[in-house]
Amino acid sequence: MKKIIFLFALMLSVTCANAADPVKKWGQLQVVGNQLCDKDGNAVVLRGISLGWHNLWPRFYNKKTVKILENEWHATVVRAAMGIQIEDNYLENPEWAMGRMIPVIESAIKNNVYVIIDWHAHTMHTAEAKAFFGKMAQKYGKYPHVIYELYNEPINDSWDSLKDYAKEIITEIRKYDPDNIVLMGCPHWDQDIDLVAASPIEGVTNVMYTLHFYAATHKDGLRDKLKAAVNGGLPVFVSECAGMEASGNGPLNIEEWQKWVDMMESLKVSYACWSLSDKDETCSMLLPRAEKDGPWTDDLIKPWGKMARQTIMEKNR
Repeated sequence: MKKIIFLFALMLSVTCANAADPVKKWGQLQVVGNQLCDKDGNAVVLRGISLGWHNLWPRFYNKKTVKILENEWHATVVRAAMGIQIEDNYLENPEWAMGRMIPVIESAIKNNVYVIIDWHAHTMHTAEAKAFFGKMAQKYGKYPHVIYELYNEPINDSWDSLKDYAKEIITEIRKYDPDNIVLMGCPHWDQDIDLVAASPIEGVTNVMYTLHFYAATHKDGLRDKLKAAVNGGLPVFVSECAGMEASGNGPLNIEEWQKWVDMMESLKVSYACWSLSDKDETCSMLLPRAEKDGPWTDDLIKPWGKMARQTIMEKNR
């Protein structure tokens, strides 16, 4: 019996070791062709969780949240969505916003998990974004853990104007950080990846382009766009996705979610599930009575949270 228990414990420790410390395992990420790769040029797929807007769910922006997502949910990437809109956003209250962001970023670094610093906006603020990402690159650019997301879900901006925006901010980042991954959004709520594929940003390295989907709304049409873009050579990162309607509500569509997961896995596209929050909506993963720093037992995790966690745990084994 003791031998069986020892072998079980050993197997469990190996499984946990494979899921833990992704930055130790993969190191400095790079883009090779259309693929996110590790320090040695081997293809990597990051799978993880996006926190909700910092200005709506600030209580989850803490060090223990990151540790739980890596150690218990087996996330290899955590996305910190810094709100640039709605009340008490970064533009209105930058000091308070950074008080939420810094614990998440620094906990990710400590726990060797990748972290996306997300400028969570729907309208363009070039000067402010440039200053912010310059500061982030100076402070955190030496760590391979960091990924910069320049613009979450542009709505009305043309791709030409978005390219100009991206080039200006990338130039600022590269003054201090020559190699960490940069993610850039595309027009129409991160849907028009075909426009990006037809005219990607020139003269930049380690840049990927984001696509977002909600499985009950976005189906074969958007999947076809993703497949065509990646097969055409575009490096794509799905930095926000979920299994319900684009409103964040409505029933989960398990069949469509699985189709998306199967496609992302086959194309080796990384993804972050939306969102770690506690609103009364389908896409919020936790109930309001969940403690900010856990533990989150199954009775505190809503159906979408369980589904996202299951996907990540299975694929990151």
